[in-house]
Amino acid sequence: MKEKIFRHSPLFIQNLMVTGYNLLEYRKRYGGNYKKYRKELRELQNLSLAELKQIQENELQDFLNFVYKNAAYYKELIPADKITDLTAYPIVSKEDFRKDIKSFITIDPNEAIISKTGGTTGKSLKVYYTYDDMQKRFAFLDDFRSRFGYELGKKTAWFSGKTLLNEKDIQVNRFWKTDYWHKVKYYSTFHIKTEYMPYYIENLKKFKPEYMVGFPSSMLEIAKYGLKNNIDFPKGIKAVFPTAETVTDETRRLISEFFKTDVYDQYASSEGAPFIFECKNHKLHLELQSGVFEVLDEQNQPTESGRLVLTSFTTHGTPLVRYDIGDVLTLSDESCNCGNQNPVIARIEGRIDDYIYSPENGKINLGNVSNTLKNTDGIIKFQAIQDELDKITVLIETDPKLYSDKIEGIFLQNWRERVGESMKIQLIKTDSIAHEASGKFRIVKNNIKHLID
Repeated sequence: MKEKIFRHSPLFIQNLMVTGYNLLEYRKRYGGNYKKYRKELRELQNLSLAELKQIQENELQDFLNFVYKNAAYYKELIPADKITDLTAYPIVSKEDFRKDIKSFITIDPNEAIISKTGGTTGKSLKVYYTYDDMQKRFAFLDDFRSRFGYELGKKTAWFSGKTLLNEKDIQVNRFWKTDYWHKVKYYSTFHIKTEYMPYYIENLKKFKPEYMVGFPSSMLEIAKYGLKNNIDFPKGIKAVFPTAETVTDETRRLISEFFKTDVYDQYASSEGAPFIFECKNHKLHLELQSGVFEVLDEQNQPTESGRLVLTSFTTHGTPLVRYDIGDVLTLSDESCNCGNQNPVIARIEGRIDDYIYSPENGKINLGNVSNTLKNTDGIIKFQAIQDELDKITVLIETDPKLYSDKIEGIFLQNWRERVGESMKIQLIKTDSIAHEASGKFRIVKNNIKHLID
């Protein structure tokens, strides 16, 4: 009913409804102990690694005691003398959660903040947060962004999966809604098409945001269009904070070049993963005060590069204990002089789901898939779909003025170098590649993982 009213209301009413929605949500996120947590996090910034590890250990013991007492799933699994021994707890997959979610939940769902995840992989997972945990998570996020000057109320352009527009908006080339009270403009990620790019760019210029937040794939398409058409975007954006999608080096470079600013990445998840934040030196730091990060091989032994298994201290409603999130992380022994003494990692490889499987070469991850664009021009967007072990279908949107048989040959050769000689590659040109229902864009859609893992 609310969506129907929103869709048929005049623009000023829609903007008021966006503001009203935010006022209700922000009361949940920024009420309670939010300010206390912000203060505590500021005080942690100058601690040594040893002190941060001790905080992590104390938080872990408190969290595991809570989990054992309140989550039915663990009460018969964990011996009484092993309650605070993390290694005594089983590794839990998303499918384990999905099948037996009620035994994990520790709070009344009617008194919880509900979060849904898994939309881009075809299955939804619903988790429940306490209000206090949600406030602490936003304190973590805002503490990170504040290192680059951000605070709630500063002008922000937001690219997320919200359904914002109606037919009239499209007719008048208006692809955004505005929360004037909080100075946030929400741009639709469902209408990132070449013919609409000038309107996005002109409105961004007019709005003059200090910060940009949201799906990097949407911001990337705007940046690519602007650079291709020699559009000079004015300086003024202080930082770009991508969310929800993996940021490749090429994505970072193009967004930074067009918007004349820096990109600072973060890692978390809808189900409550602990945080990894990028510092001013562009190093990724594990935030030990938010949880435990285990990097494991296929035998569940610690390794330098492997599956990321997480325990998050801000998930009391639906506890994440040794949660196999499906991502790959590579550790580093590098140090950083930014002031944050938390450990530095080399990289997050991206979701294990985001790969093409080649019987000849194995898994080709998202970064390598993205790099099939090397030395090409005229390919606006592409998506690789795998429904068979020995075949991939690649959908491409092209610019006929730049795309040619020669470019196609280079693109196919780049793919051939990655998947080998035996795999069939079907190339299909299309006018538009659809986004997911969530508004995200998936470069890779692997539909045969059950045949591989």
